[in-house]
Amino acid sequence: MSHNRTLLPRKRIALIAHDNKKAELIDWAYYNRGELSRHELFATGTTGKLIEEAIDRPVTKFLSGPLGGDQQIGAAVAEGRIDIIIFFWDPMASQPHDPDIKALLRLGVVWNIPMACNRASADFMLTSPLMQDEYDARQTDYGLYLTRTVS
Repeated sequence: MSHNRTLLPRKRIALIAHDNKKAELIDWAYYNRGELSRHELFATGTTGKLIEEAIDRPVTKFLSGPLGGDQQIGAAVAEGRIDIIIFFWDPMASQPHDPDIKALLRLGVVWNIPMACNRASADFMLTSPLMQDEYDARQTDYGLYLTRTVS
């Protein structure tokens, strides 16, 4: 059995970018600054500072990704404090915190969080009519998993 988690019209959006993708995310955020101003923004350290400067809007900043920011965002996802993840990641570079990134993306799937990993998917997500309204995100019921007997 599943239940729903309601995403309000003002979404809580996590913005993350690897070093080689920061300029692209900043450019995307600037281009979409009007739409982003309707939502609450969160980001890992350096990315958050750059976005804040580029769009002149407050961004709640976590630590830098390699210092635990990805894990902090993952915890916020698990606690129901993040509605959307936009993560411009670099598929061509190995990252020292790859396990943290994989864990964050896994939590996004576990909790049925909309995720965009490149500019095209971020554009589609941000322009979706669902961004303006409440949305009931169906959640998997993990009750059986949580109450299982471990021997």
